[in-house]
Amino acid sequence: MMLFYAQPYTISVEGFYFQTIDQYREKIATLTDSFGQPVEEVELQVIEGGQIDLELFEAWQPGQAGIAAFIEAVDDWSYEDKRDAILAIRLGGYPPAAVIDAPGRIDLTVYHTATLTDLAEEFVDEGLFGEIPERLAPYLDFERIARDLHHDGFVEAIVAGERLIVRFD
Repeated sequence: MMLFYAQPYTISVEGFYFQTIDQYREKIATLTDSFGQPVEEVELQVIEGGQIDLELFEAWQPGQAGIAAFIEAVDDWSYEDKRDAILAIRLGGYPPAAVIDAPGRIDLTVYHTATLTDLAEEFVDEGLFGEIPERLAPYLDFERIARDLHHDGFVEAIVAGERLIVRFD
């Protein structure tokens, strides 16, 4: 479970910690400034959470309007759904609002390979470029194949410490 802190923009008001949307709503409803006026705007910060959840927060940047959906996503989504949402926002140009209702439906392919050169070698080994005669195999330029893969939309990424290759379909 994640731990958040709501920091009011009003400097005379102390913020509060919360873990659930109910805690957030309860505390924000009673937050007032030194004049007794309600404090309506806060900056949300993550204090504690798993690496994938921290990266999702950083990519999503939910703010006050999106914190309920974010907390629900953290609780309900699988690791892969979170990873794909991070990749879609960071690399695919998806706005966070587009991934909220789309866990598991983001159109991308993820390869668990460290570099494009490694992926090029895997593709050759798997026969994606056809049958390569053994006597020609040592002459293959995997760096050039990797550059071609990059031009075809394959991108290197790191999510939660894991090196990946991603291609949006």
